[in-house]
Amino acid sequence: MERAEVLKRVIAILTDAQDIRRAAEAGEYTDTPDGTEEQGDTAGVATLLLNEMLPSIRVPADATPQQVASLVAEALGPALHTMVSGFSLAFTSLAMVHDSGRTDMTSVEVLQELALEIEAGTYDEGA
Repeated sequence: MERAEVLKRVIAILTDAQDIRRAAEAGEYTDTPDGTEEQGDTAGVATLLLNEMLPSIRVPADATPQQVASLVAEALGPALHTMVSGFSLAFTSLAMVHDSGRTDMTSVEVLQELALEIEAGTYDEGA
């Protein structure tokens, strides 16, 4: 998955999370029949992101614990770095608007603007 796509998925997760929070505050967040709280689409979006980004890892049957750890770190490191970078970028964008005292933009509007910047290539690697 390309970096821009990951960044856009992160924005989708954060936007969905806001919708769930609003629903909870309005008393519209319901429990599922098994007694657990309903997760909405955010859990699905996050799971989809993880499934698409995290590679399959093949470990030889005779691998030592150190070899397993090395294989897992090698395989997961780049994907996790990209996801963390995406959440950090979104957080920083939201924090900068908040810290500047701007009240003319909602957090969803900040995320939408960030998505447009990503689409335009502003945050492409090496740019």
